[in-house]
Amino acid sequence: MSEPVTDPGPSTPDDADWTWVLERPCPDCGFDAAATDPAAVPGILRDASRRYAVRLGRDDVRTRPAEGVWSPLEYACHVRDVCDVMRGRLEQILEGEGSLVQFANWDQDETALEAQYWRSDPEVVARELGEAFESAATAYALPSGTQWEWPALRSNGSQFTARTLALYFVHDIHHHLWDVTS
Repeated sequence: MSEPVTDPGPSTPDDADWTWVLERPCPDCGFDAAATDPAAVPGILRDASRRYAVRLGRDDVRTRPAEGVWSPLEYACHVRDVCDVMRGRLEQILEGEGSLVQFANWDQDETALEAQYWRSDPEVVARELGEAFESAATAYALPSGTQWEWPALRSNGSQFTARTLALYFVHDIHHHLWDVTS
């Protein structure tokens, strides 16, 4: 394994509102929410887990492709945390039993800096990521029927249902696989 990067500096913050991927295919990674069944999410997550594990085993896992862009290791740390956040948000929706729930804000860039993603051990991240994917897959296997339409609001006011949250989540996972393999 390569040596940890002392301090590569922060990545370029991503302040884009990616909710548009629920309305049209992503021109970068090709994800199409309209073609994705929320019931397929657990299988999609388990497949992605295997694909990320392969990428984490490569020698260049700490190499940033460009200044300000995360390395595959940093993306894997982010995806691990996304799995936990999105699992928690789905659990919040289900606990709300159809009442509108409000998600707390989560700043992905602040999390990356606080956790110093670039200093992470790829083997530890691979294990944690596998566990996070499995927990998320288990949670996303739970909704059925009208539960998929139970509502939520993100801190910026974006409206979600359990269904659109699942699709938004899968895009994030799919897009970051594209980021680390393209």
